[in-house]
Order: sequence, then C-alpha cells, then structure tokens
Amino acid sequence: MHALRTSAVLGLLLVALQGCAEDEIHATPPEPSSPSVGSSATPKPSPTATPPAVAPPFRHPLPGMPPAIGNDVYAGTRAGMLDPKVARDPAYLYVPDSAGSTTTVISQRTHKVVRIIRSGTLSQHVNPSYDLRTLYADASAADRLVAINPRTARVERRIPVRRPYNVYFTPDGRRAVVMVEQHDAIRYVDPHTFQGPPGRQYRGCVGPNHLDFSANGRFFVVTCEFSGTLLKISTLTHRLLGSIDLGATSMPQDVRISPDGTTFYVAVMGRDRLQLVDAQRFVRVGRIATPHMPHGLMPSRDGRQLYVSDRGAGKISVVSFAERRIVDTWTIPGGGSPDMGAVSADGSMLWVSGRYDGVVYGFDTRRGTLVARLPVGGSPHGLAVWPVPGRYSLGHTGNMR
Repeated sequence: MHALRTSAVLGLLLVALQGCAEDEIHATPPEPSSPSVGSSATPKPSPTATPPAVAPPFRHPLPGMPPAIGNDVYAGTRAGMLDPKVARDPAYLYVPDSAGSTTTVISQRTHKVVRIIRSGTLSQHVNPSYDLRTLYADASAADRLVAINPRTARVERRIPVRRPYNVYFTPDGRRAVVMVEQHDAIRYVDPHTFQGPPGRQYRGCVGPNHLDFSANGRFFVVTCEFSGTLLKISTLTHRLLGSIDLGATSMPQDVRISPDGTTFYVAVMGRDRLQLVDAQRFVRVGRIATPHMPHGLMPSRDGRQLYVSDRGAGKISVVSFAERRIVDTWTIPGGGSPDMGAVSADGSMLWVSGRYDGVVYGFDTRRGTLVARLPVGGSPHGLAVWPVPGRYSLGHTGNMR
C-alpha cells in the first residue's frame, strides 16, 4: 500500500465531510449474448446428457468468454486440474518486494531461493497472463511491467507502463485492466503490448487497486482504497454502473466473487470485516467480522472456503461460502503480517507473503498450521504461486477461472 498522496488525502477529507452517501445504483438491461469461445480444458457433456439449467448469474455471458463449467465460478480450478500449457512449469513462488526492487523466486518443494529478479523499484504484485504463458511483475515506481517466463523463471522483456499497481485481464482475454492506484485511474489496454488509451478516472474513486469479475463476465467490481468506495463497471463499455460508499476510513482491499456467482466478498481492512455485496443488485447484504485488518482473499481448491489474511492480527480466517461465517482461524505463532498469496496446485498449502516481517508463510490447509516461514527480506507483497489450476487467468496474484 502506497503512502497517502496529496490527492488521496484530499479525497479522504472530501468523503469525510460528505458523510456516508446512499448506494448509487444504475441498473442496465443485459446485453444480448453471443456464442462463446470454447476451451480444450472444458469437459464436454455426453450427447445424451441433459445440460444443467444455467443459473441467473451465469446467463448472457460476455462474448468470447470461455463457457462456465456448470454453475460454479471455480469449477475449473480444482486440485490437480493443470492446463497442459503449465503442467511442466516448475513449482515456484514469485515474491515481489514492495519496499525494494526485486522479485524473489523460491522452490515450493525445497523452500530454497532459486533466483532473485531485478524487477524494479516498488515491485507490487506478480500477475499471471490470461493465456498462462507469462508472469508480469508490477514495478510501480520504475514505471514498468517485467515479463517473466514461468518455464525458466527468467525475464523475457521489460514493458514501459506508467505506475502499474495491479494487472487484470477481461474474461474474453481482449483487454488488460491496469490499476494505476497512484493516479486514481484505470487503463484498458492491449493484453500483450499494454498500449492503449490513457487512464480513465471515475467519480468518487481514489486509489483503485483490486477487482473481480461477475460470473458471466459482463461487469466487474473495483475497490477504491483511499475513498472507501466500490465501483461496478461494465466490461464492454467501461461505463460506471453503480457505486457503494463504505466510509472514508474503510480502506477496502481484495474482492472475490462467490462460487455460485451471487455475492462479492470484499476485505474491508479499516473496519475489520468482510462486506458481502449482492452481485446483481449491487447492494450490501451482510458482513462478517474478522480479527483485524483483513487484506487478501484466496479461495480453497475445493471451492468451499475463502482464506482471509488478517494482516493486523497475524491470522488466517477460514470462511465457509455456504455458511457465510468464519469456521476456523489459523494463528501465526509469535504474530505476523499475512498479506497476499494463493493455494498450491494440489490444494495442500496456502502460501502468503508476510508484508512487514520479510518472510513468506506456508500453511498446511488440512491441519491449519504454519509449517514454513521462508525469509526473503524487504516488504513482500503480491505473491504468486505457480503453476496453479485454471483454464485462464484474470490476473492479480492468480485469480483463475
């Protein structure tokens, strides 16, 4: 998280003076659907089988988006379901240093450092590309993306991009969505060259940093950290469809859609809770209290649970999607600062960066215990686990579908 800039401070003061505004909703009729592009990894139904009814959140999919598997957002990300393109990629952790200029590559098997990549000052996240062939390290202060070949863990090229904080990809693979947090902007660019129009700013959004897409890919929800707002934006037109004010000091962080596509879970770091938002109506429908400063959200490999990194408490909260409550809490002995990460390909390990402790934490997901603490120094941030199951990547640290 960047230090508050002058624009962010002014934004906070403005929101504080205005108070908590009512949710702004702009309902729009669904755009007509068109045939989707298939995927070789998608199971084909038997000729005699009756296809399951499509649930409302999955209807009218974004044109060109690979078809959903049943009515489960994460059905293609189960343990062991590696795409053939990544099956032979070495099992590494890619750990960017947000206080320095490196990305440390660590073997998941031996826990040893394989390589240190000079990615650039203020390296924030490592984002898998839509086609799973490249990992991009976001070096904000260096104004560039560093393309890493996951088969060799070596740099392929360095791409000039102004102040990249986080990178996502639309579900049809046609656009990269670059979060330019420092300049309160979102850029929609070519997913390979990262060239395109200048950043677009949205009313009431200061510090855009994380997002996730709806089940049908038609829209996405953005968290604006320094203004405490959520935005609902059209994937095709980039038009603002609605906004929710969570409060000036709420500091919303990571956001993830539920497996059934009905609910967005938002880590509200400044209020110690998860905010639940109805995906279609875009209104608040509940909250889950968490220990302290929830930050990263990471679905389990079976799609039943959401791992929440409680950065201020040194804990991981395990939330049941079905029960909408915390069902277990994993504590880091002696305390810690778990931030961002992901689950291993087989689902047995949760790897999370220790933002203020210069380490990477490894949790056994079966026992809920810390089994690894790997020193990397600096301020490790958006850690990527690779390879992981999934047909395509929506970016971030491995938001797979």
